[in-house]
Amino acid sequence: MTNDIGGVVQEYLWNWENHQLRVVYETLGKGSPLLLIPSFSSVSTRSEIGELAKLLAPNFQVVALDWPGFGQSSRPSLNYSPEIYQQFLEDFVKAIFNASITVVAAGHAASYVLQLAVKQSAAFSRIVLLAPTWRGPLPTMGASQQIAGIVRKLVRSPILGQALYKLNTTQSFLSFMYRRHVFTDAAKITPSFIEKKWQTTQQPGARFASAAFVTGNLDAVHEQSDFLELVQSLTVPLMVVIGESSPPKSREEMNALVALPGVRSVVIPGSLGLHEEYPAVVLEAVQDFLLSVEN
Repeated sequence: MTNDIGGVVQEYLWNWENHQLRVVYETLGKGSPLLLIPSFSSVSTRSEIGELAKLLAPNFQVVALDWPGFGQSSRPSLNYSPEIYQQFLEDFVKAIFNASITVVAAGHAASYVLQLAVKQSAAFSRIVLLAPTWRGPLPTMGASQQIAGIVRKLVRSPILGQALYKLNTTQSFLSFMYRRHVFTDAAKITPSFIEKKWQTTQQPGARFASAAFVTGNLDAVHEQSDFLELVQSLTVPLMVVIGESSPPKSREEMNALVALPGVRSVVIPGSLGLHEEYPAVVLEAVQDFLLSVEN
């Protein structure tokens, strides 16, 4: 296991339906506890939030994790679903922390954090969502649940699945996706940057959780109204960071979220990968909210 972001690397052994999964997390800094969660994606790892973790470390004890099925965590061929991640997040927070914590979550992690905050209001003391999304790529592109299900089954199949997955994780395709809606500065999408992302996608078992995300099987909510209802049910202070170059559909969803009463928000440069592309700008945007005694 590599020390991805300069902290202490630890393992949390978690059981799900007779499977024991090894979940890798890294701790750095001193201060009050802050859980930092990467977005779901085919290239999801805690290293994408590494620079932000280092910037937060002077004021917080930062815990950054690799979701089950992603990064350096176990990647068994489970049928990855919201239930797995809902239970995992609840169990992880309970096992690792003994008081209310600050949580900063990127992208698709938003729904899971909000659901836990509504279910257990004492879990989090404040929440920051970075470029939050709730709908996976295929459903966002208009694919029906039926078509998404067929694609998911194909990618999970042994030989054809491997081939399909390899086509969708070539370095040229990853570079195209980053240019299209993840980063805004093409100069940052270097060959070595894409090579690292590609290495992540080539781990044994990587295609299973990735296929679940892409086809919408990790969507914890299925309607905008359900997502907004979670926010309206919150009793915890919430701040949302939006990238000014977010894809139009995602931006509409984020605008609807920050229009709700009581939600603090800020728009900064970037798109869906703003936490990785502009970590210092993110820190500057959220620092006062995170460090304020009262919200």
